[in-house]
Amino acid sequence: MNWNRLLDLRPLHPPPLDARFLPASLVCRQFRARALREGAVPLRLAVERADGSISVFDTLAAAPGTPLEPANPAYAERLVKFLLWQRGGWRVWVGGPRDIGEHIRREYAPGGARAFDAEFMGGVYERPFCVEVTEPGSVPPPRETATPIGRHLEGCRVGFDLGASDRKASAVIDGVAVFSEETAWDPRHQSDPRYHYEGVMDSIRRAVAHLPRLDAVGGSAAGIYIQNRVRVASLFRGVPEEAFEAHIADMFIRIGRELGVPLEVANDGDVTALAGSMSLGDNPVLGIAMGSSQAAGYVDATGCITGWLNELAFAPVDYAEGAPVDEWSGDAGCGVQYFSQVGAVRLAQAGGMAFEPGTGLPERLVALQDRMRAGDPLAEQVYASLGCCLGYGLAHYADFYDLKHVLVLGRVTTGPGGEVMIERARQVLEAEFPDIAARIRLALPDEKSRRVGQAIAAASLPAIRRTLEGD
Repeated sequence: MNWNRLLDLRPLHPPPLDARFLPASLVCRQFRARALREGAVPLRLAVERADGSISVFDTLAAAPGTPLEPANPAYAERLVKFLLWQRGGWRVWVGGPRDIGEHIRREYAPGGARAFDAEFMGGVYERPFCVEVTEPGSVPPPRETATPIGRHLEGCRVGFDLGASDRKASAVIDGVAVFSEETAWDPRHQSDPRYHYEGVMDSIRRAVAHLPRLDAVGGSAAGIYIQNRVRVASLFRGVPEEAFEAHIADMFIRIGRELGVPLEVANDGDVTALAGSMSLGDNPVLGIAMGSSQAAGYVDATGCITGWLNELAFAPVDYAEGAPVDEWSGDAGCGVQYFSQVGAVRLAQAGGMAFEPGTGLPERLVALQDRMRAGDPLAEQVYASLGCCLGYGLAHYADFYDLKHVLVLGRVTTGPGGEVMIERARQVLEAEFPDIAARIRLALPDEKSRRVGQAIAAASLPAIRRTLEGD
């Protein structure tokens, strides 16, 4: 869909190194505004998860016979894609004009453009993926869940955070970190499960050496974890499926048993949001970690997690034709291409920055940040471009989250470039979306918290089971 031909889209702050970037936030607002002018009908979308919880999203479609009607299917499909990766679900309900629902059904069928997403969601929730086409009034009502997370500070704990380029560990005594370290590793390209097990255990043991005893262990890692079992995680994508099921799926449960203490592992995005909520003493919080990929997590107004996936790395934020394609999902314009090491290096190369041949993303990011510290104008343009994308991206996220605090961290934000990025994002919000700018508090944590804050927050995940004297 060429949205530029259909709508009057003129971003006030196009990214300096990505001028064709077409913000989803502007497209959706212009689409709704024009539909209201020319004629609109209700469109209700819903996604259902395995526990029966349901998320509902109400919007508009162009009325039959209006000039905008041919764009309805494309508009709805991008919203469904976003909802699936933000909220999660094995079943999609499309309540509105039937041709919209039938388009969604075809796109997410085997052989369709979004077959990958359908297969992935079916695997996560262990149900066959399906699309229900109906009327708006027949879509089931919302049924959301909320679960308390972490905030247990007492005792001697270890927290770890597993990234694609390093693993972090902290030793924490009664909520105070007494030791933190980072260790380089390369888990995504390892097929032997022992590499992952031994790496995690090494980080835990090194932290335990700084504690008088060990009461609990908490972990943060990219991926989907259900009751401490690994369901899907790119960190382990090099492990063959049979070895994954035999040695990785229950790895954290086994480690907890071997250590003899409570162990909990959670999605790194949720721990990012937890860290923000704990440091701010306020909610709700959307945490965005810009590392090897984009991680996100959300703590609601009550301080609970929601059971949503929050996998914003695969949620679309750029509707431009020719937007960069994610190699894993095969879709274009998704968050990972803008809010991660992938995005930072992509923009740097678009501006003509050269890197040493054969170097990986982490090394290239360090080179970019060194040039930023040295005052290189091109490096500053990279971070300004990231900030523009972030500002427009946050405006789109505001359609799906109740936002108050947005905390941005991760290796991409390290150094002076992080401040440039955040300031440019604020400028975009104030110029294009003043109502959102007025209610969102966008911030970076301090440098130390940025680098090891997730491991410290992760340490608070497990509750310590104590036996009372005399029992």
